[in-house]
Amino acid sequence: MELDGFSSKDIFDNKIAYTYDDIIVLPGYIDFPISDIDLTGKLTNNITLKTPIVSSPMDTVTESDMAIQMAQLGGIGIIHCNLSPKKQASEVEKVKRYNNGFIDNPIIFSSHNTVKEANEAREKFGFSGFPITETGEIGSRLLGMVSRRDLDFQEDNKKLCEIMIRDQDLVTSNDKCTLDEAFKIIVKSKVSRLPIVDENRNLISLVSRKDCRNIQNFPLASKNIKTNQLLVGAAISTTNYHERVDKLIKANVDVIAIDSAQGNSLYQIDTIKWIKNKYPDIDIIAGNVVTTLQAKNLIEAGANGLRVGMGIGSICTTQEVCGVGRPQATAVYNLAKYCLENYNIPIIADGGLSNSGQIFKALILGANTVMLGSLLAGTDESPGDYFYKDGVRLKKYRGMGSMEAINTSVGSQVRYNCQKNNIKIAQGVVGMVTSKGSVTKYVPYILQGVKHGYQDIGCSSLTFAHDNLYKEKIRFEIRSLCAFKEGGVHSLFSFEK
Repeated sequence: MELDGFSSKDIFDNKIAYTYDDIIVLPGYIDFPISDIDLTGKLTNNITLKTPIVSSPMDTVTESDMAIQMAQLGGIGIIHCNLSPKKQASEVEKVKRYNNGFIDNPIIFSSHNTVKEANEAREKFGFSGFPITETGEIGSRLLGMVSRRDLDFQEDNKKLCEIMIRDQDLVTSNDKCTLDEAFKIIVKSKVSRLPIVDENRNLISLVSRKDCRNIQNFPLASKNIKTNQLLVGAAISTTNYHERVDKLIKANVDVIAIDSAQGNSLYQIDTIKWIKNKYPDIDIIAGNVVTTLQAKNLIEAGANGLRVGMGIGSICTTQEVCGVGRPQATAVYNLAKYCLENYNIPIIADGGLSNSGQIFKALILGANTVMLGSLLAGTDESPGDYFYKDGVRLKKYRGMGSMEAINTSVGSQVRYNCQKNNIKIAQGVVGMVTSKGSVTKYVPYILQGVKHGYQDIGCSSLTFAHDNLYKEKIRFEIRSLCAFKEGGVHSLFSFEK
């Protein structure tokens, strides 16, 4: 029987390049429920995500708040580099300290520290309580604990030994305690924190009630297997990166993304080689690229994953200004196929994604994960404050190549190779996006739409879909402009989404 539609090879092996809305995926046979769908994908050849979504390293999208929630949902956040090296490393540390299970490096004070010092740490890290030991270090004898209610209304210069809850009044557990046993003790004792001590009452680690709750509420959370800490990435540019990389590694960052609009350059290759020579175990995401030659150069330099996309973001004007780039569906298909067959390196589809249908198409065409900017801008966790215009709740969203970003950030100048130019050309704009609420509700909503797409084509996992793609079992057709219009909302006086 002759199959309807065309294979991906038929579609993309021609002289016309396509974007997501140019193509439509034909349905298959459904024999499984939505709940059986597994969207697990590779971020790099060493890091796997249960939710194939990465938040973009943009200064109006990803800092620690976004990175924390993305990791808890099973994805990952890449913290932007329009920050000082120290501040960026601090943002990474906030993610790492958020949800550990056994916290082996808690913030600790000695009895001689002051209320002011504890309050400063509380404000910086967002914690409400701290253990007190003899030396103020892990492995020292536990003396007590202070919490927010102990610190409130106290004079700044008062010593913590004067207000702490003494060791003999604390609920503790021994170093043979498992995480499940620790959680049961916390629930039964109704305490917020459980110190873990050895036979000499030396503090070994700490378990938090909040961590218990998060582990239960976010079963897909992306975590480092060795440390049980949330995964987080950070971006760097291709100049003055040495100190930044050192600080990020010290903060235990899991992956470094080199942020360049056109990644196939001597500067990025040199950056990759320097990092790999000094820190061979750290994973590097390189890019951005849209051709196989670009990909080849970066992978052979040592890249563990690639960002694919150039000039197709909602706030990007690279194709308009420079006339360089590639339609995203064609770029994703060709790069994914090339990288898989030749290097087994995953790609991230970066840009041009404004709804769940386009995310579905990006993943179907071979992407292992997708990077979102505009879809996550305007959420509660994105940097910046809400404001109102004409009664609509909005947040600012700007391209890293916008003139505003270039004029205020060396990182943006480096990203668009214009730091030494007398005349700077913008390759992005500044805009506004509507409020979307919290990513903890918004991202699962988007993913549910993606899963419906997988069910409709009869593929229960991302890897199974990729296998069917290259076996030419997934079929496509090109849409005319009228067909694209027909596929959207039309012929209504008004409507609500």
